[in-house]
Amino acid sequence: MFLLLIVDIFMVQFSSFLGLWLRFDMQISRIPGNYVESVSRYAMLYTAATIFIFLMLRLYSFMWSVAGMREEVHIVTACVLASLCQISGMTMLQLPMPRSYFAICFVALTVCVTVTRLSYRIGRSLRSSYGHCAGKKIMIVGAGTSGSIILKEMMTSTYTEGHVVCFVDDDKNKQGKFLNGIPIAGGREDIPELAKRYDVEEIYLAMPSAPAAETKKILEICRETSCELRILPGIYQLLNGEVSVSKLRKIQIEDLLGREPIRVNLNEIMGYVSNKVVLVTGGGGSIGSELCRQIASHNPKQLIVFDVYENNAYDLQQELRRTYPDLNLVVLIGSVRNTHRIESIFEQYRPNIVYHAAAHKHVPLMEDSPNEAIKNNVFGTYKTAVAADKYGTDRFVLISTDKAVNPTNIMGASKRMCEMVIQMMARHSKTEFVAVRFGNVLGSNGSVIPLFKKQIEEGGPVTVTHRDIIRYFMTIPEAVSLVLQAGAYAKGGEIFVLNMGEPVRILDLAENLIRLSGYTPYEDMMIEFTGLRPGEKLYEEMLMDEEGLQDTPNKLIHIGKPIQFDEELFKDQLDDLYETANMDSDEIKTAVQKIVPTYMISPNS
Repeated sequence: MFLLLIVDIFMVQFSSFLGLWLRFDMQISRIPGNYVESVSRYAMLYTAATIFIFLMLRLYSFMWSVAGMREEVHIVTACVLASLCQISGMTMLQLPMPRSYFAICFVALTVCVTVTRLSYRIGRSLRSSYGHCAGKKIMIVGAGTSGSIILKEMMTSTYTEGHVVCFVDDDKNKQGKFLNGIPIAGGREDIPELAKRYDVEEIYLAMPSAPAAETKKILEICRETSCELRILPGIYQLLNGEVSVSKLRKIQIEDLLGREPIRVNLNEIMGYVSNKVVLVTGGGGSIGSELCRQIASHNPKQLIVFDVYENNAYDLQQELRRTYPDLNLVVLIGSVRNTHRIESIFEQYRPNIVYHAAAHKHVPLMEDSPNEAIKNNVFGTYKTAVAADKYGTDRFVLISTDKAVNPTNIMGASKRMCEMVIQMMARHSKTEFVAVRFGNVLGSNGSVIPLFKKQIEEGGPVTVTHRDIIRYFMTIPEAVSLVLQAGAYAKGGEIFVLNMGEPVRILDLAENLIRLSGYTPYEDMMIEFTGLRPGEKLYEEMLMDEEGLQDTPNKLIHIGKPIQFDEELFKDQLDDLYETANMDSDEIKTAVQKIVPTYMISPNS
């Protein structure tokens, strides 16, 4: 500030001289002596008044390295006021001066002050152009508002590395032009060729309003390069003024799923949670914890988190207490397999709504410990459902899986029995029992994407069980929104199914993730095929052949028609199964197959 103030003092004097010099045709000899005397006598007052005005209008408080039109308006306003003071002062002191002098002096002062401050930006631009050349070469896809903001930040910030070498935009009117000196070199189809021509190392996708399908198409083209990709998350960052280099994130695999994320207006459907006691079993898990976060934001009377794993429960407890300090939160440790523990919780807290997310879910592990899958999944669900019925719970929502359809593993078969338990309880209880069935959850504990990322970070190889294996995928927020919506639609006995679009080949996910990490599959990063694991099948189904689909008000959520079964026989079979499981019998899978005829025991299990 001090240096700028000294420069301004000099510029005020210089503009006064310039006003006379230009007025008299740039010939000092032609300037009358009385005019020179007037300028000299008023110089101190003019300088003091001008600096005071500059201080009042905060011309020494702006960050001129990122100045824009608003700052220029302040400069012009300050110079106008300074000129008015000059005219008034010299008039009152009766100092002779030609009228054209004041106009020329005003223009000269405005230009001088603007140039001195503009030098900050020029210096930043030169530093960006030459000082950053050692960094990575970057291509920005999207020469619109977001792209220009990112470029501006990269040119002015001292904390960004690399420099933008070209833009890509499909708008023909932009192609061949320049944005802040950077060429808009072509459209999306030119990305591979331009990446080679400019030796691009990173590609930034700055199209926050583009639909998911459009983003996928562009990313597919970007994958043909060996560049690392980053993406601006969404249009809301642009609307909120949050567009910046720091908002750019690495491409996530869900960006390539090619469908819009499922969005549910929870504010419209979560009235049934408000002022209710809500119990979430398995509340520390991936789905359970997100359920707790969403429920906590909709004013429950009390939220009870129940989990057998204390570390997850503790972490969630601390998070919810920080985020929702007024939440009536109870965190309890225990197992759904413990009848007395479950009954005591229901008796003490009398939950109005139960989300049952507690379960063993890892397919290969459960193949090796099938009795534990039955004890925890089937009878944990049964005991919790019985307690809900006994103590007057209004709604009970079971978290199920697409693996329950024509299961080839014990985990899927156990979940099918859980659905049968829910359907049986719904027929004889005032409690509304429903199940929610969805596919693989991206980013959940033990899912394939975190495994692939870890393998890539370790240098490979990336392991895929089979070339043709496919799965349905959804994000954790999508899964949770479905569960919460099911709670709103529940009438009893339904199995809710999400329309998750087309299934995705796991090999494609692996190859895409490798490319998005800057490697070439089978060259820089190998992929190994390990063979299907026990109980694993090539594809998952969302409905059994016997089930039909009914629509709900949300067209992406459907209801599977319940399959009829002999309830009395089912109860007797459950009694036998309970004894078999608790004896840790090797015949457990055969016993399960008698209850779930669609369960095909894997020959390798």
